[in-house]
Amino acid sequence: MKVLLLNGSPHKNGCTYTALTEVANSLNEEGIETEIFWVSTKPLMSCTACGKCSELGKCAFDDKVNEFVKKAYDADGFIFGSPVHYAAATGAITSFLGRSFYSNSEPFKYKPGAMVASARRGGTTATYDQLNKYFGISQMPIISSYYWNMVHGNTPEEVLQDEEGICTMRQLGKNMAYFLKCIEAGSEKGLTPKEVPKTKTNFIR
Repeated sequence: MKVLLLNGSPHKNGCTYTALTEVANSLNEEGIETEIFWVSTKPLMSCTACGKCSELGKCAFDDKVNEFVKKAYDADGFIFGSPVHYAAATGAITSFLGRSFYSNSEPFKYKPGAMVASARRGGTTATYDQLNKYFGISQMPIISSYYWNMVHGNTPEEVLQDEEGICTMRQLGKNMAYFLKCIEAGSEKGLTPKEVPKTKTNFIR
């Protein structure tokens, strides 16, 4: 089993990476393989609603988004990490996830997901709510810890001093591992998701 962790920070080895590493280490202890995927600092297009993804089966802008979605097929669970910018997730990760899920949500469906917010001080709960919405619209079980998934600190060293935050990350890894093993056990018993036919409506008559 494998969990793909997305680092949505412009700092490859900063505070968000430090938090994700704690989650990854906890998963590794449970025999779960992990990979931390960085969005990088290169300019990242937001979705332009061009509709080409429905023809191509991937985003028309061929960059790290398509690389990530390709890796998603082989992942069994996901952790999305973002620092807090103006009480919200970074513009980079929202553009990245918007294009990832809109162009092809199939590799994410039914797989558990969790998000991690990193902040010097405030805005973590707004970021937590924001990123959980990607899971909620994609039939993905949302994994929690014994506190909201967040760490505080202005540097990686300060994050490591946030003892409650670090414990929350470690418990998040244990909870993700538990649910992955439950899904595997259910699959071995022949349990599979059941889908109701989808109906779309709007409010204009």
